[in-house]
Amino acid sequence: MTLALLAAAPLVLWAAVGAVPALILMVILLLFYLLHHLRNLDALDGWLRKPDVGTVPHGSGLWEEPFAVLYQLERQQSDSQHNLSNALERFQQAGEAMPDGVVMMNSSGQIEWCNPVAETQFGINLDRDRGQWMTYLIRQAQFTDYLAAHNYREPLIFKSTRNRELVLSIQLIPFGDEQKLLISRDITQLERVETMRRDFVANVSHELSTPLTVVGGFLETLVDMEHLDETQTRHYLNLMFDQTNRMQHLVKDLLMLSKLESTHTAHREEKVDVPHLLQDLLKDALSLSSGRHRLRLNLASERWLLGNEDELRSAFGNLVSNAIRYTPDGGEIVLQWEEWEEEGVFSVQDSGVGIEPQHIPRLTERFYRVDRSRSRETGGTGLGLAIAKHALTRHQARLEIESTPGKGSTFSACFPARRLIAGEASN
Repeated sequence: MTLALLAAAPLVLWAAVGAVPALILMVILLLFYLLHHLRNLDALDGWLRKPDVGTVPHGSGLWEEPFAVLYQLERQQSDSQHNLSNALERFQQAGEAMPDGVVMMNSSGQIEWCNPVAETQFGINLDRDRGQWMTYLIRQAQFTDYLAAHNYREPLIFKSTRNRELVLSIQLIPFGDEQKLLISRDITQLERVETMRRDFVANVSHELSTPLTVVGGFLETLVDMEHLDETQTRHYLNLMFDQTNRMQHLVKDLLMLSKLESTHTAHREEKVDVPHLLQDLLKDALSLSSGRHRLRLNLASERWLLGNEDELRSAFGNLVSNAIRYTPDGGEIVLQWEEWEEEGVFSVQDSGVGIEPQHIPRLTERFYRVDRSRSRETGGTGLGLAIAKHALTRHQARLEIESTPGKGSTFSACFPARRLIAGEASN
C-alpha cells in the first residue's frame, strides 16, 4: 500500500503544482521514507548488539510485523533460558542436599562440579580445583586402577588419606558424552559395626568353646581314669561346675543384651525406689567382695526414678561388680546417689587399677577387655558395660567414665530431670 502511494505521488504532484516543485517534494518524501527505515534499522542494530540491555524495539509500518516476530522469539528464548536456569539451580540444590558426595567429571577425569559433602571428603575447593584431575586429589593406586578399568559395577572401598578414620565407598556412573559422576558415601560407621560383628562372633565362639573344651577334657578324664578317689572326682566335678556356670552367665548376659538392643525405650516403666535398690546392691556387693574391700553407700538424694527396675538393677549391678573385680584387695568402693545440675546421678567410685585413656572409648563394646586374663579370672563375661550402656540409653541416660591409671575410676549413670520423681513413704 505504501509503495503504491509513493508510486502515484509524482503524478498527482506533477498535475497539481508543476514539474519542478513536484520533483522537490518527491525527494523530500523519499528522504522521510528512508529516514523511517534507517531509524528502525538503527533500533534493530542497537538491540542486536546489546540484547540484554532492553527489549525488542517497537516497530511501525513495514517494521511492525518483523519486530513483533522478533519479540515473540526473544520472549521464548528468555523463558527457555529462565527455565534452564531454574532447572540447573534445582539440580545444584538437590546435589548440595544429598548426604553423599557427588563429583561431576569430564571425559578426561577433570572436575567440573562437586557438592559440599565431596569438598569435605576429598578436600576440594571448587573455585580452585575446577578443571583439576581427580587422581591428583585421590592419590591412591587403587583409585587410579579403578578409574582406568572402566568396570564400575562394584563400588571401591578405601580409607581416606586425609582422615585415616574415614572409610569411603566410591562408585562411578558414566553418563552423557563420556562424562562420569562420582558418588562417595561415608561408610565409617558401617565398617565399624561390621568389625564389631566379626569380633562378636569370634569372641562368642571363643568364650563358649573354652569352657566346653575344659568340661569335655574333665569328662574324658573321669571316663578314662576309673580308679579316681572321691576327692579327685569332686575336684573335677567342681571345676566342670565352674565352667558350666560361666557359660550360663554368658548366655544370660547375651540374652539380656539382645533384649536391650531390640528396642530403644524401656518396657513396663514403673516407679523405682532407687535408695532401696542400691541398698540391695550393696548387700550383693558385700557378698561378692567377701570382705576384701571397703564398700560404702552414700545416699545424697531420696528421689526415685521412672523406669524399668530390672534393667536399672542390671545396669547398676554391672557397674558395681566391675568395680569389685578390678579393685585390688583392701581398696575402697563408694556407691553414691545424688542430684547434680538437675540430673539424677548414680556413681561408682573405686580405688582400683585405673584405665588408660585409649581404652575408655571402647569399654562399652561387647567383649572388649583391657586385661583379658584378669577379666576371666574374676568371672567376667565381657558384656557388663555393654549391658549397662544399652539399659541406660533406653532410659535416655548416659554413661560417663573418668579414670586415672594407678588411682582408680568413676563410672556415672546420669539421668535426665524428667526421669526423677518424688520418693514415696514405705509401708
